[in-house]
Amino acid sequence: MDTIWLKIVGFALLVVGVIVLIGFLTSGTKEPEKTFYDQVEEDKQRFLAEPQPLEVQEKTQVPEQNQVAESKEVTESVPLVQKQVEEPKPTVLYFKPLSEIEQIEAQRLLNAAVPARSLGRLQVGFNLMMQNCRQILQRWPESTYAYRAKKMIVDMPERFRDRYKVTKEELDLSTFAKPRPGTQPFTMEESR
Repeated sequence: MDTIWLKIVGFALLVVGVIVLIGFLTSGTKEPEKTFYDQVEEDKQRFLAEPQPLEVQEKTQVPEQNQVAESKEVTESVPLVQKQVEEPKPTVLYFKPLSEIEQIEAQRLLNAAVPARSLGRLQVGFNLMMQNCRQILQRWPESTYAYRAKKMIVDMPERFRDRYKVTKEELDLSTFAKPRPGTQPFTMEESR
């Protein structure tokens, strides 16, 4: 009787071993897929990045004369392939500045919308994200927070746009590219 159980266990181990071997042999050297946590971190970087005032960034990018001479020496030794790769140029956008209290309130709503967007990918839905984004768009339509809220709405999968009745105005980011009365220029590093 003990030998029957040993045969069953041995057979089960053989089946598991064959399954593992088949899985190992059929798996290629594909890029590992992004995990949920990787996507959450990407969302935080994309939508919570603060734009910089244009004049502040220009001041920090002015090289000194010694650095210019050193950079010429370095670029001469860099291979041609690396010279062709260009860094993404910052986009100039125009936003109305908010008071400190308005910034805190808008940041609170944005900080609730970004994780809600990440959870929406898990088929929970984007309802919480849309509520927070629409509240930002209604209260501060020309702010940096409105731009980031619109970017989240634009980045939402199209199949959800009908469900949440997304309007053309909520998808239009072009208004931030033009100067308007009361706005100031900011630079935004575009990822992707």
